[in-house]
Amino acid sequence: MNLRELKKARTRDALLRAALELYTTQGYERTTVDEIAERCEVSQRTFFRYFANKEEAAFAVQEMVESRYVAALRERPAHEGPLEALRGTVLGTWDDLNRSIAEVIPVELHMRAYRMIESTPALLAAHLRRSVELEEQVARVIAEREGVDVDADPRPRVAVAAFSGVMRLTGRLWGAGEDMSVEAIRALTESCLDQLGPALGARWRGDDA
Repeated sequence: MNLRELKKARTRDALLRAALELYTTQGYERTTVDEIAERCEVSQRTFFRYFANKEEAAFAVQEMVESRYVAALRERPAHEGPLEALRGTVLGTWDDLNRSIAEVIPVELHMRAYRMIESTPALLAAHLRRSVELEEQVARVIAEREGVDVDADPRPRVAVAAFSGVMRLTGRLWGAGEDMSVEAIRALTESCLDQLGPALGARWRGDDA
């Protein structure tokens, strides 16, 4: 980047960090654009050059992580089946999180923002809408990897729906816990995914049934 582009990137990162710090400390709905801009010593107009609204700032890092997730899924080894590729990609995303976002915001702040989104009704609705859009994108990647037509073969969407359901459960369980670390949510993700196959089995009654 040239000097002008570097300055713009630094301004955007500063606004993003200020927004997330305010959202997670005093609440998303209580935070105003003026407060975010004031913390960075810029005008409200400058904020709107980088973000359309507060919501866009709330999801900016999440969008970056999701984009890298989809790109990583495309690069998984061709011999992996759909669920194996999805599992490897999501665990790899957690492993790579420090490197992938550290230049923008601290990982600890991202994890607090992630939990804040899960517990803020206005953002949760947007999060669910975005999740549906991401699932469709991922289903199309899976269909492409498997060489099937996503609109004729329901399996890519079914597989992604099952996997995404586990991810949403993981997010809720992690959000209800006390450990907000990346390591905690990664371990919980792996544990829940371990149950996906058995849960989808034909029968799983107890031995005494």
